Amino acid sequence: MSLRKRLFRLLASINRALLPKLWSKDLLRLSPIQKAIVGYRYWVTRNAL
Repeated sequence: MSLRKRLFRLLASINRALLPKLWSKDLLRLSPIQKAIVGYRYWVTRNAL
């Protein structure tokens, strides 16, 4: 496994532990900060797979 993939998997595990889960909420009604968190989590998850 490459170093980049390991880094993103580590970030994904940290995200699961620290950041709130916002998927159950209506994504159109989130605040800009919450949208940024969702986008960041998506980006990390996409790169970890």
